[in-house]
Amino acid sequence: MGIAHELFNQIPEPDIVSWNTLISGYVDKEDTCLVLQLFGEMRVLGFDMDGFTLSAVVTACCDDVRLIRQVHGVAVCGGFFYGYVSVGNALVTYYSKNGFLEVAKLVFEDMGVIRDEVSWNSMIVAYGQHREGSRALGVFQEMVKRGFNVDMFTLASVLTAFTCLEDLVGGVQFHGQLIKTGFHRNAHVGSGLIDMYSKCRNSILEAKKVFQEIIEPDLVLWNTMVSGYSQSEEFSEESLKCFRQMLRVGYLPDDCSFVCVISACSNLSPSQGKQIHSLALKSDVPVNQIAVNNALVAMYSKCGNLREARRLFERMLDHNTVSFNSMIAGYAQHGHGEESLLMFQRMLELETMPSSITFISVLSACAHTGKVEEGWRYFNLMKEKFGIEPLAEHYSCMIDLLGRAGKLDKAEKLIETMPFDPGYIGWASLLGACRTYGNLELGAKAAEKFIQFEPYNAAPYIMLANIYASAGKWEEFANIRKLMRERRVKKKPGCSWIEVNKRIHIFVAEDNSHPRTKEIYEYLEDISKKMKLAGYVPDVRWALVKDDGTRKEEKETMLGHHSERLAIAFGLLSTPDDEPILVVKNLRVCGDCHNAIKFISAIVGREITVRDTHRFHCFKEGTCSCGDYW
Repeated sequence: MGIAHELFNQIPEPDIVSWNTLISGYVDKEDTCLVLQLFGEMRVLGFDMDGFTLSAVVTACCDDVRLIRQVHGVAVCGGFFYGYVSVGNALVTYYSKNGFLEVAKLVFEDMGVIRDEVSWNSMIVAYGQHREGSRALGVFQEMVKRGFNVDMFTLASVLTAFTCLEDLVGGVQFHGQLIKTGFHRNAHVGSGLIDMYSKCRNSILEAKKVFQEIIEPDLVLWNTMVSGYSQSEEFSEESLKCFRQMLRVGYLPDDCSFVCVISACSNLSPSQGKQIHSLALKSDVPVNQIAVNNALVAMYSKCGNLREARRLFERMLDHNTVSFNSMIAGYAQHGHGEESLLMFQRMLELETMPSSITFISVLSACAHTGKVEEGWRYFNLMKEKFGIEPLAEHYSCMIDLLGRAGKLDKAEKLIETMPFDPGYIGWASLLGACRTYGNLELGAKAAEKFIQFEPYNAAPYIMLANIYASAGKWEEFANIRKLMRERRVKKKPGCSWIEVNKRIHIFVAEDNSHPRTKEIYEYLEDISKKMKLAGYVPDVRWALVKDDGTRKEEKETMLGHHSERLAIAFGLLSTPDDEPILVVKNLRVCGDCHNAIKFISAIVGREITVRDTHRFHCFKEGTCSCGDYW
């Protein structure tokens, strides 16, 4: 661009094409300051501008609504808005991207008969970005009705509408139409199909079939497939394999590639994430690329390395809303509620606008630390100060906050007074609290509501069965298990895994498959004796076995061989005495194991972190970071 600008300066009388070419070059380089400087020079020198000039300037101002509005005013006053459809298209796109959907809609309607296919596509995309799938489909139908040509961009945008509606049935029907027209083999449309299948009920196998049908997949398609696998924890390894295959066939990853694969590494081992981090540093992607850094901060946090996440966050040249969201969520998940809320305050002081996702993490931090009054204050602050309407996820956080604090009646009342259907999320939060406090009656009601929304999700059945088992209601326990068999609802097998020497070791309860099984069990038996001498008393209620002759010693043995304890024992045997260990479990850690690991951490003098489906538990010197409030 330096050479281009120098050549431009040598032109005696540059025309509008020369100005537009130079401005467009700086737009491509995302150099907003120089774009605005050149635009200002044009106006001062009295050069005429056209729609291409203004649409380029709008694109350069993509993140600043104040500037976009000023350019919008210039376009209207100068008569360019109605003369050049590209100006209106750019305004629709960037008003929408900045959250001003209704303004984008007004611009679209004000364009009238000058609208082209790009205008309609932009409006469909705008509705899709704001999860207004029904309105997006309505615009598409109107576009077809008026006889506009439908291209690959239109079709991909329509697929986004089905995705945000989570309408797999409608998406499959639309896929059928695409096959009839041959568009299903188009890489751009294929990306939309893969995204839809991977996000709608996680139909990742269908997404894979779509990918395999594309004759010449481009980088965007590869990225979408990597991202599709990363949507589900169980396919995270496939995401990494897909990324490596992409490299083998000769594609150079861009920032989107790294964001997708780093997200997948959040569910894998820490070493995998570090390898991708190193690869990103060696690649052509700028080291200060904010999206990649945000993904790395989130990944290190989710892999249990909050110290590295914070270090990387502080070294970033720029921060945006996502950067702060990652740190706020990381502290909340690790049980550091105070640090999470302090990071939120820092975000506000730096005038970084919080998003809906920000408040989910903030409310979660309050829930995990029992800050009921603070939680209500932040909940009300969302709409009063920032104009953010609470969603089902925010209400779920508040239900969780009240439930964890033992205020089950208030939690139930909040569900019943929500301005919209709570869905399964709210009832799931209440059911978890009922399990903690052993509330059978309310737990049964919450489970029933949960099951109505998710009849094939094993979670409500298992949680209710555990509530009954803990209360000694074995007949009810058996009935729930019978109902699961009748409905063919399968419980996810519990397992834990640990990385040692860059190799993942997976354990299930009562596991005998590991080569060092004998050594592991001997270690657990030895440390169990030390734990009891230190005051540990096994809570056999967590064995979930009916008192029908099963001896207490057998129940204790069952508890002592839970998957997380086997993984911890192996980790302690296989690593240096001063090295912290991280164990990941695919289910919630049980109450007895939580208590036992506190004793183990004190006896061996090691820091032991367990990441379950709810949060991180960092055990050190006989205490847990959650403060036993989980």
